[in-house]
Amino acid sequence: MVFYRQVGQVPPKRHTQFRKPDGGLYYEELMGEEGFSSDSSLLYHSGVPSAIVDSQVWDLPDLATTPNHPLTPRHLKLHDLFAPEAAAAANVVEQRRLVLGNGDVRISYVAAGRPSPYYRNAIGDECVYVEKGSATVETVFGVLEAAEGDYVLIPRATTHRWLPGPDGVSAYCIEANSHIAPPKRYLSRYGQFLEHSPYCERDLVTPASVFVVEGNDVEVLVKHRGHGAAGIVGSRMTYATHPFDVVGWDGCLYPYTFNVSNFEPITGRIHQPPPVHQVFEGNNFVICNFVPRKVDYHPLSVPVPYYHSNVDSDEVMFYCGGDYEARKGSGIGLGSISLHPGGYAHGPQPSAIEASLGAESFEELAVMVDTFRPLELGEGGAVVDDGAYAWTWSGRRLND
Repeated sequence: MVFYRQVGQVPPKRHTQFRKPDGGLYYEELMGEEGFSSDSSLLYHSGVPSAIVDSQVWDLPDLATTPNHPLTPRHLKLHDLFAPEAAAAANVVEQRRLVLGNGDVRISYVAAGRPSPYYRNAIGDECVYVEKGSATVETVFGVLEAAEGDYVLIPRATTHRWLPGPDGVSAYCIEANSHIAPPKRYLSRYGQFLEHSPYCERDLVTPASVFVVEGNDVEVLVKHRGHGAAGIVGSRMTYATHPFDVVGWDGCLYPYTFNVSNFEPITGRIHQPPPVHQVFEGNNFVICNFVPRKVDYHPLSVPVPYYHSNVDSDEVMFYCGGDYEARKGSGIGLGSISLHPGGYAHGPQPSAIEASLGAESFEELAVMVDTFRPLELGEGGAVVDDGAYAWTWSGRRLND
Protein backbone atom coordinates (compact mmCIF):
# COMPACT_ATOMS: atom_id res chain seq x y z
CA MET A 1 0.00 0.00 0.00
CA VAL A 2 1.07 3.58 -0.51
CA PHE A 3 1.79 4.78 3.03
CA TYR A 4 3.59 3.54 6.12
CA ARG A 5 1.72 2.42 9.24
CA GLN A 6 2.81 1.35 12.70
CA VAL A 7 0.35 -0.39 15.03
CA GLY A 8 1.11 -1.81 18.48
CA GLN A 9 4.60 -2.49 19.83
CA VAL A 10 7.63 -2.76 17.54
CA PRO A 11 11.36 -2.50 18.32
CA PRO A 12 13.20 0.72 17.41
CA LYS A 13 15.37 -1.17 14.90
CA ARG A 14 14.14 -3.91 12.56
CA HIS A 15 15.64 -7.40 12.74
CA THR A 16 16.91 -6.86 16.28
CA GLN A 17 16.04 -8.46 19.59
CA PHE A 18 12.52 -7.63 20.79
CA ARG A 19 11.71 -9.21 24.12
CA LYS A 20 8.51 -10.11 25.94
CA PRO A 21 7.87 -9.00 29.53
CA ASP A 22 9.08 -12.45 30.69
CA GLY A 23 12.38 -12.00 28.84
CA GLY A 24 11.62 -14.33 25.91
CA LEU A 25 11.90 -13.16 22.31
CA TYR A 26 8.99 -12.16 20.09
CA TYR A 27 9.14 -13.83 16.66
CA GLU A 28 9.55 -11.45 13.74
CA GLU A 29 7.80 -12.27 10.44
CA LEU A 30 8.38 -10.38 7.21
CA MET A 31 5.29 -10.42 4.99
CA GLY A 32 6.37 -9.03 1.62
CA GLU A 33 5.49 -8.97 -2.04
CA GLU A 34 7.49 -9.75 -5.17
CA GLY A 35 10.44 -11.48 -3.56
CA PHE A 36 11.65 -8.74 -1.19
CA SER A 37 11.31 -6.15 -3.98
CA SER A 38 8.00 -4.49 -3.17
CA ASP A 39 5.73 -3.51 -0.27
CA SER A 40 6.13 -5.37 3.00
CA SER A 41 5.35 -5.31 6.70
CA LEU A 42 7.07 -6.76 9.76
CA LEU A 43 4.84 -8.55 12.28
CA TYR A 44 5.88 -9.53 15.80
CA HIS A 45 4.34 -12.78 17.09
CA SER A 46 4.22 -14.24 20.56
CA GLY A 47 4.32 -17.76 19.07
CA VAL A 48 6.29 -19.26 16.22
CA PRO A 49 4.36 -18.41 13.01
CA SER A 50 5.68 -21.54 11.25
CA ALA A 51 4.63 -24.01 13.97
CA ILE A 52 1.96 -26.33 12.56
CA VAL A 53 0.73 -29.59 14.08
CA ASP A 54 -1.42 -30.91 11.22
CA SER A 55 -2.24 -30.39 7.54
CA GLN A 56 -5.18 -32.02 5.76
CA VAL A 57 -6.94 -31.59 2.42
CA TRP A 58 -9.61 -28.89 2.22
CA ASP A 59 -12.09 -29.87 -0.48
CA LEU A 60 -12.88 -26.61 -2.23
CA PRO A 61 -16.27 -25.77 -3.72
CA ASP A 62 -16.70 -26.27 -7.47
CA LEU A 63 -14.19 -24.04 -9.30
CA ALA A 64 -14.61 -25.57 -12.75
CA THR A 65 -15.53 -23.20 -15.59
CA THR A 66 -17.25 -23.49 -18.96
CA PRO A 67 -16.22 -21.39 -21.98
CA ASN A 68 -18.63 -18.66 -23.10
CA HIS A 69 -19.02 -20.35 -26.48
CA PRO A 70 -20.76 -19.56 -28.76
CA LEU A 71 -19.95 -15.93 -27.92
CA THR A 72 -22.94 -14.54 -26.03
CA PRO A 73 -23.66 -11.50 -23.85
CA ARG A 74 -25.29 -12.67 -20.63
CA HIS A 75 -27.45 -11.53 -17.72
CA LEU A 76 -26.75 -13.37 -14.46
CA LYS A 77 -29.12 -12.93 -11.49
CA LEU A 78 -26.88 -13.27 -8.45
CA HIS A 79 -29.63 -12.85 -5.85
CA ASP A 80 -31.11 -16.15 -7.06
CA LEU A 81 -28.01 -18.00 -5.80
CA PHE A 82 -28.98 -17.85 -2.11
CA ALA A 83 -32.44 -18.41 -0.66
CA PRO A 84 -32.84 -16.76 2.77
CA GLU A 85 -32.45 -20.01 4.69
CA ALA A 86 -29.32 -20.94 2.71
CA ALA A 87 -27.80 -17.50 3.34
CA ALA A 88 -28.45 -17.74 7.08
CA ALA A 89 -26.45 -20.99 7.23
CA ALA A 90 -23.60 -19.85 4.93
CA ASN A 91 -20.25 -18.20 5.64
CA VAL A 92 -18.28 -15.84 3.41
CA VAL A 93 -15.39 -18.25 2.78
CA GLU A 94 -16.74 -21.77 2.28
CA GLN A 95 -20.04 -21.03 0.53
CA ARG A 96 -18.81 -18.63 -2.15
CA ARG A 97 -20.20 -19.59 -5.53
CA LEU A 98 -18.03 -19.01 -8.57
CA VAL A 99 -19.78 -16.84 -11.15
CA LEU A 100 -17.03 -16.04 -13.68
CA GLY A 101 -13.33 -16.72 -13.92
CA ASN A 102 -10.16 -17.02 -15.96
CA GLY A 103 -6.46 -17.51 -15.29
CA ASP A 104 -6.11 -14.04 -13.74
CA VAL A 105 -9.21 -13.44 -11.64
CA ARG A 106 -12.26 -15.20 -10.21
CA ILE A 107 -15.55 -13.49 -9.36
CA SER A 108 -17.79 -15.14 -6.76
CA TYR A 109 -20.89 -14.18 -4.81
CA VAL A 110 -22.06 -15.12 -1.34
CA ALA A 111 -24.83 -14.20 1.07
CA ALA A 112 -23.86 -15.25 4.58
CA GLY A 113 -25.09 -15.18 8.15
CA ARG A 114 -22.53 -17.29 10.03
CA PRO A 115 -18.88 -16.66 11.03
CA SER A 116 -16.31 -18.02 8.62
CA PRO A 117 -13.37 -20.23 9.57
CA TYR A 118 -9.94 -18.65 9.72
CA TYR A 119 -8.81 -18.34 6.12
CA ARG A 120 -5.81 -17.37 4.02
CA ASN A 121 -5.65 -16.94 0.25
CA ALA A 122 -2.09 -17.79 -0.78
CA ILE A 123 -2.77 -17.26 -4.50
CA GLY A 124 -3.47 -13.53 -4.71
CA ASP A 125 -5.10 -10.49 -3.17
CA GLU A 126 -8.84 -10.34 -2.57
CA CYS A 127 -11.10 -7.34 -3.15
CA VAL A 128 -14.48 -8.03 -1.55
CA TYR A 129 -17.30 -5.55 -2.20
CA VAL A 130 -19.99 -5.47 0.48
CA GLU A 131 -23.27 -5.23 -1.42
CA LYS A 132 -25.58 -5.41 1.60
CA GLY A 133 -25.32 -5.82 5.35
CA SER A 134 -22.16 -5.57 7.39
CA ALA A 135 -19.35 -7.66 8.83
CA THR A 136 -16.42 -7.56 11.17
CA VAL A 137 -13.24 -8.77 9.48
CA GLU A 138 -10.69 -10.02 12.00
CA THR A 139 -7.17 -10.17 10.59
CA VAL A 140 -3.63 -10.82 11.76
CA PHE A 141 -3.09 -7.05 11.40
CA GLY A 142 -6.15 -6.08 13.47
CA VAL A 143 -9.88 -5.63 12.96
CA LEU A 144 -11.78 -3.93 10.13
CA GLU A 145 -15.46 -3.04 10.21
CA ALA A 146 -17.05 -3.51 6.79
CA ALA A 147 -20.34 -1.83 5.88
CA GLU A 148 -22.50 -1.58 2.77
CA GLY A 149 -20.52 -0.04 -0.07
CA ASP A 150 -17.11 -0.97 1.34
CA TYR A 151 -14.38 -2.57 -0.68
CA VAL A 152 -12.34 -4.78 1.66
CA LEU A 153 -8.79 -5.20 0.32
CA ILE A 154 -7.00 -8.21 1.79
CA PRO A 155 -3.38 -8.84 0.77
CA ARG A 156 -2.29 -12.30 -0.31
CA ALA A 157 -1.59 -14.69 2.60
CA THR A 158 -3.33 -12.54 5.23
CA THR A 159 -4.99 -14.81 7.79
CA HIS A 160 -8.48 -13.49 8.53
CA ARG A 161 -12.10 -14.41 9.12
CA TRP A 162 -15.50 -12.84 8.45
CA LEU A 163 -18.16 -12.32 11.13
CA PRO A 164 -21.43 -11.12 9.55
CA GLY A 165 -23.48 -8.43 11.29
CA PRO A 166 -26.99 -8.99 12.67
CA ASP A 167 -28.57 -8.72 9.20
CA GLY A 168 -25.93 -10.87 7.51
CA VAL A 169 -23.70 -9.80 4.66
CA SER A 170 -23.87 -10.13 0.87
CA ALA A 171 -20.45 -9.97 -0.76
CA TYR A 172 -19.11 -9.76 -4.30
CA CYS A 173 -15.71 -11.42 -4.10
CA ILE A 174 -12.94 -10.61 -6.60
CA GLU A 175 -10.01 -13.00 -6.15
CA ALA A 176 -6.85 -12.20 -8.09
CA ASN A 177 -3.88 -14.34 -9.04
CA SER A 178 -1.85 -11.18 -8.46
CA HIS A 179 -1.88 -8.10 -6.26
CA ILE A 180 -4.67 -5.50 -6.36
CA ALA A 181 -3.75 -1.83 -5.96
CA PRO A 182 -4.77 1.69 -6.93
CA PRO A 183 -4.06 2.50 -10.60
CA LYS A 184 -0.48 3.62 -11.18
CA ARG A 185 -1.63 6.78 -12.94
CA TYR A 186 -3.20 7.98 -9.66
CA LEU A 187 0.12 7.77 -7.82
CA SER A 188 3.34 9.75 -7.74
CA ARG A 189 6.61 7.94 -8.43
CA TYR A 190 6.92 7.59 -4.64
CA GLY A 191 3.42 6.19 -4.21
CA GLN A 192 1.42 9.20 -2.96
CA PHE A 193 -2.05 9.77 -4.40
CA LEU A 194 -1.93 12.65 -6.91
CA GLU A 195 -4.32 15.58 -7.06
CA HIS A 196 -6.25 14.17 -10.03
CA SER A 197 -6.99 10.88 -8.24
CA PRO A 198 -10.70 10.41 -7.39
CA TYR A 199 -9.76 9.29 -3.86
CA CYS A 200 -6.78 9.58 -1.51
CA GLU A 201 -5.14 8.22 1.64
CA ARG A 202 -7.71 9.89 3.92
CA ASP A 203 -10.44 7.70 2.42
CA LEU A 204 -8.73 4.41 3.36
CA VAL A 205 -9.54 2.78 6.71
CA THR A 206 -6.86 0.54 8.19
CA PRO A 207 -6.67 -1.47 11.44
CA ALA A 208 -6.31 0.97 14.34
CA SER A 209 -4.96 -1.46 16.94
CA VAL A 210 -3.65 -4.99 17.23
CA PHE A 211 -6.07 -7.85 17.87
CA VAL A 212 -4.54 -10.51 20.08
CA VAL A 213 -6.26 -13.85 20.65
CA GLU A 214 -4.88 -16.71 22.70
CA GLY A 215 -5.39 -20.31 21.68
CA ASN A 216 -3.83 -23.58 20.68
CA ASP A 217 -4.31 -25.98 17.74
CA VAL A 218 -6.11 -23.42 15.55
CA GLU A 219 -7.26 -24.52 12.08
CA VAL A 220 -6.74 -22.17 9.13
CA LEU A 221 -8.15 -22.89 5.66
CA VAL A 222 -5.52 -22.12 3.02
CA LYS A 223 -6.30 -21.72 -0.68
CA HIS A 224 -3.12 -22.24 -2.72
CA ARG A 225 -1.69 -23.26 -6.07
CA GLY A 226 -1.93 -26.91 -7.09
CA HIS A 227 -3.44 -29.32 -9.61
CA GLY A 228 -7.14 -28.71 -8.93
CA ALA A 229 -9.65 -26.86 -11.09
CA ALA A 230 -8.09 -23.59 -12.31
CA GLY A 231 -4.82 -24.73 -10.72
CA ILE A 232 -6.22 -24.18 -7.21
CA VAL A 233 -6.40 -26.52 -4.22
CA GLY A 234 -7.05 -26.15 -0.49
CA SER A 235 -5.43 -27.30 2.73
CA ARG A 236 -6.55 -27.28 6.38
CA MET A 237 -3.48 -26.28 8.36
CA THR A 238 -3.57 -26.47 12.15
CA TYR A 239 -1.27 -24.05 13.98
CA ALA A 240 0.20 -24.80 17.38
CA THR A 241 -0.67 -21.31 18.63
CA HIS A 242 -3.26 -18.79 17.52
CA PRO A 243 -2.17 -16.84 14.40
CA PHE A 244 -3.69 -13.69 15.96
CA ASP A 245 -0.82 -13.35 18.41
CA VAL A 246 0.72 -10.24 16.83
CA VAL A 247 1.63 -7.59 19.40
CA GLY A 248 2.72 -5.05 16.80
CA TRP A 249 3.52 -4.50 13.16
CA ASP A 250 4.75 -1.81 10.82
CA GLY A 251 5.17 -1.33 7.09
CA CYS A 252 3.30 -0.61 3.90
CA LEU A 253 1.41 -3.89 3.42
CA TYR A 254 -1.89 -4.38 5.29
CA PRO A 255 -5.62 -4.80 4.72
CA TYR A 256 -7.90 -1.78 4.42
CA THR A 257 -11.40 -0.71 3.45
CA PHE A 258 -12.52 1.96 1.01
CA ASN A 259 -16.16 3.00 0.76
CA VAL A 260 -17.52 3.63 -2.71
CA SER A 261 -19.30 6.78 -1.48
CA ASN A 262 -15.85 8.38 -1.11
CA PHE A 263 -15.06 7.98 -4.82
CA GLU A 264 -15.27 11.43 -6.44
CA PRO A 265 -16.65 11.00 -9.97
CA ILE A 266 -14.97 12.67 -12.92
CA THR A 267 -17.47 14.18 -15.35
CA GLY A 268 -17.34 16.29 -18.50
CA ARG A 269 -19.39 18.13 -21.12
CA ILE A 270 -19.67 14.91 -23.14
CA HIS A 271 -19.68 11.28 -22.09
CA GLN A 272 -16.51 10.19 -20.30
CA PRO A 273 -14.97 6.77 -21.05
CA PRO A 274 -14.84 3.96 -18.46
CA PRO A 275 -11.21 4.57 -17.35
CA VAL A 276 -12.33 7.69 -15.42
CA HIS A 277 -14.32 5.34 -13.17
CA GLN A 278 -11.36 3.08 -12.33
CA VAL A 279 -10.69 2.38 -8.65
CA PHE A 280 -8.22 -0.57 -8.59
CA GLU A 281 -6.15 -2.74 -10.92
CA GLY A 282 -4.64 -6.21 -10.93
CA ASN A 283 -2.67 -8.22 -13.45
CA ASN A 284 -4.75 -8.36 -16.65
CA PHE A 285 -7.87 -6.78 -15.12
CA VAL A 286 -9.20 -3.50 -13.74
CA ILE A 287 -11.97 -2.63 -11.27
CA CYS A 288 -14.17 0.42 -11.85
CA ASN A 289 -17.20 1.85 -10.07
CA PHE A 290 -20.03 3.91 -11.51
CA VAL A 291 -21.38 6.13 -8.75
CA PRO A 292 -24.21 8.70 -8.47
CA ARG A 293 -23.02 11.77 -10.37
CA LYS A 294 -23.92 14.75 -12.50
CA VAL A 295 -23.82 13.82 -16.16
CA ASP A 296 -22.77 15.41 -19.43
CA TYR A 297 -23.67 19.08 -19.80
CA HIS A 298 -23.03 19.82 -23.48
CA PRO A 299 -26.37 21.06 -24.90
CA LEU A 300 -26.44 18.14 -27.36
CA SER A 301 -24.88 15.51 -25.11
CA VAL A 302 -26.10 11.91 -24.96
CA PRO A 303 -25.63 10.92 -21.30
CA VAL A 304 -25.73 7.13 -21.74
CA PRO A 305 -22.68 5.38 -23.25
CA TYR A 306 -22.07 5.14 -26.96
CA TYR A 307 -21.88 1.63 -28.42
CA HIS A 308 -18.40 0.22 -28.08
CA SER A 309 -16.47 -2.91 -28.94
CA ASN A 310 -14.27 -4.34 -26.20
CA VAL A 311 -11.66 -5.61 -28.61
CA ASP A 312 -9.19 -6.42 -25.81
CA SER A 313 -11.39 -7.25 -22.84
CA ASP A 314 -14.53 -8.78 -21.38
CA GLU A 315 -16.71 -6.37 -19.38
CA VAL A 316 -18.57 -7.49 -16.24
CA MET A 317 -20.97 -5.03 -14.62
CA PHE A 318 -22.50 -5.74 -11.19
CA TYR A 319 -25.56 -3.55 -10.56
CA CYS A 320 -25.76 -2.87 -6.85
CA GLY A 321 -27.63 0.40 -6.34
CA GLY A 322 -29.96 2.93 -7.92
CA ASP A 323 -31.23 2.51 -11.45
CA TYR A 324 -28.70 1.96 -14.21
CA GLU A 325 -29.92 4.11 -17.10
CA ALA A 326 -28.21 2.33 -20.00
CA ARG A 327 -29.79 -1.06 -19.17
CA LYS A 328 -33.42 0.09 -18.88
CA GLY A 329 -35.66 -2.32 -20.77
CA SER A 330 -33.22 -5.24 -20.61
CA GLY A 331 -34.45 -7.01 -17.46
CA ILE A 332 -31.31 -5.96 -15.56
CA GLY A 333 -32.00 -5.07 -11.92
CA LEU A 334 -30.30 -4.88 -8.55
CA GLY A 335 -28.13 -7.93 -7.99
CA SER A 336 -27.70 -8.51 -11.74
CA ILE A 337 -24.49 -9.01 -13.64
CA SER A 338 -24.13 -8.21 -17.32
CA LEU A 339 -21.31 -9.92 -19.19
CA HIS A 340 -20.29 -8.28 -22.48
CA PRO A 341 -17.51 -10.40 -23.96
CA GLY A 342 -14.66 -9.18 -26.13
CA GLY A 343 -15.55 -9.24 -29.81
CA TYR A 344 -19.13 -8.09 -29.16
CA ALA A 345 -20.19 -4.46 -29.68
CA HIS A 346 -22.39 -3.42 -26.79
CA GLY A 347 -24.09 -0.31 -25.49
CA PRO A 348 -27.40 1.00 -24.16
CA GLN A 349 -30.76 -0.50 -24.88
CA PRO A 350 -32.20 1.49 -27.82
CA SER A 351 -35.06 2.94 -25.76
CA ALA A 352 -32.62 4.19 -23.12
CA ILE A 353 -30.87 6.61 -25.49
CA GLU A 354 -33.78 9.00 -26.12
CA ALA A 355 -34.97 8.58 -22.53
CA SER A 356 -31.63 9.84 -21.20
CA LEU A 357 -31.57 13.10 -23.16
CA GLY A 358 -31.76 16.11 -20.87
CA ALA A 359 -30.85 14.16 -17.74
CA GLU A 360 -28.76 16.15 -15.29
CA SER A 361 -27.69 13.31 -13.00
CA PHE A 362 -27.70 9.53 -12.70
CA GLU A 363 -28.49 7.82 -9.40
CA GLU A 364 -26.76 4.56 -10.22
CA LEU A 365 -24.19 2.36 -8.52
CA ALA A 366 -22.32 -0.44 -10.25
CA VAL A 367 -19.00 -2.26 -9.87
CA MET A 368 -17.28 -3.17 -13.13
CA VAL A 369 -14.48 -5.65 -13.78
CA ASP A 370 -12.78 -5.60 -17.18
CA THR A 371 -10.52 -8.54 -17.93
CA PHE A 372 -7.93 -8.84 -20.68
CA ARG A 373 -8.41 -12.57 -21.08
CA PRO A 374 -11.80 -14.18 -21.82
CA LEU A 375 -13.99 -15.06 -18.86
CA GLU A 376 -15.65 -18.43 -18.49
CA LEU A 377 -18.83 -19.29 -16.59
CA GLY A 378 -18.54 -20.81 -13.14
CA GLU A 379 -21.19 -23.11 -11.72
CA GLY A 380 -22.91 -20.18 -9.98
CA GLY A 381 -23.05 -18.09 -13.13
CA ALA A 382 -24.39 -20.95 -15.23
CA VAL A 383 -27.40 -21.61 -13.00
CA VAL A 384 -28.57 -17.96 -12.86
CA ASP A 385 -28.19 -17.06 -16.55
CA ASP A 386 -31.55 -15.63 -17.68
CA GLY A 387 -31.02 -16.96 -21.24
CA ALA A 388 -32.76 -13.98 -22.85
CA TYR A 389 -30.52 -10.95 -22.40
CA ALA A 390 -28.58 -11.41 -25.66
CA TRP A 391 -31.67 -10.76 -27.77
CA THR A 392 -32.95 -7.65 -25.94
CA TRP A 393 -31.35 -5.16 -28.36
CA SER A 394 -33.13 -6.69 -31.37
CA GLY A 395 -36.27 -7.75 -29.55
CA ARG A 396 -36.30 -11.18 -31.13
CA ARG A 397 -34.34 -14.38 -31.57
CA LEU A 398 -33.96 -16.10 -34.91
CA ASN A 399 -36.41 -18.99 -35.38
CA ASP A 400 -38.33 -18.25 -32.15
